[in-house]
Amino acid sequence: MGRERLTTGEYTSRPIDIDILFIDDIQESSQSLVIPHPEIQNRKFVLQPLAEVNSKLVHPKLQKNIIKLLAETNDKSEIIKLSKWLVNPRNEYDISKFNYIAIEGNIGAGKTSLASLLGSDFNAKLILERFKDNPFLPKFYKNRQRYAFPLEMSFLADRYQQLIDDITQFDLFKDCIIADYDAYKSLIFAKVTLQEEEYALYKKLFHLMHKELPKPDVYVYLYQNTERLLKNIKKRGRAYEQTIEADYLQKINEGYLEFIKTQHNENIKIIDISEMDFVKNRKEYLFILKEILK
Repeated sequence: MGRERLTTGEYTSRPIDIDILFIDDIQESSQSLVIPHPEIQNRKFVLQPLAEVNSKLVHPKLQKNIIKLLAETNDKSEIIKLSKWLVNPRNEYDISKFNYIAIEGNIGAGKTSLASLLGSDFNAKLILERFKDNPFLPKFYKNRQRYAFPLEMSFLADRYQQLIDDITQFDLFKDCIIADYDAYKSLIFAKVTLQEEEYALYKKLFHLMHKELPKPDVYVYLYQNTERLLKNIKKRGRAYEQTIEADYLQKINEGYLEFIKTQHNENIKIIDISEMDFVKNRKEYLFILKEILK
């Protein structure tokens, strides 16, 4: 599955990890495989579930059953059942009623992370913003007044082209479409970054192009407070973003909320995730999923 072993000697993440514990009563030892697994008796997270599956199973080398090994192990870690949260949400939740879902939020809110999780769990076609390819973005953060207009124009053109191409192109093998932005993002950011005359021209062009774009069946706004956004931005370490100020993020937040207030649409969901980490916490991810489907 593409794993590249590091030579640091430390444990590292890998695409998949399969340990062979037992194969009947076979005892085998070679350079590539040892059976039974030599660390079974030292790992409570192996012994506990194994005891529930087959408590009478005897270790062919140690000649002790699993219950006895569990009682004698030096591993004193606490084992917590997580089976409730490991159920594939596709089996419990139905998002097929939505053809097109837009995930929105401020810079660093977690839009792409949530869209990617949902896309993976629900066999969705993902539309991810191509901000990395925009040559004006690093320049904008160094000199906003000079590069704001070319930046917003390039984003407008790219978002329009991407949404037209990806949403109108039907995919037989995907159940729905999930994007990590909505077209109105262009107008929200432009209002904050552009001069009054520039914004008036930009707004006319935006509305001409927006008429042709499909509208999302559900619009999800991930709200995070400014302090948390700044921490997220710093953590992900994009050099050109490190100069972003709290005042700028606050104006973007206000722009989104002002836009949402003008929409008479039941399918707009505002979810406050300021105290959540839905990437690491499965329970919080499922909470967000329920809120989207509510």
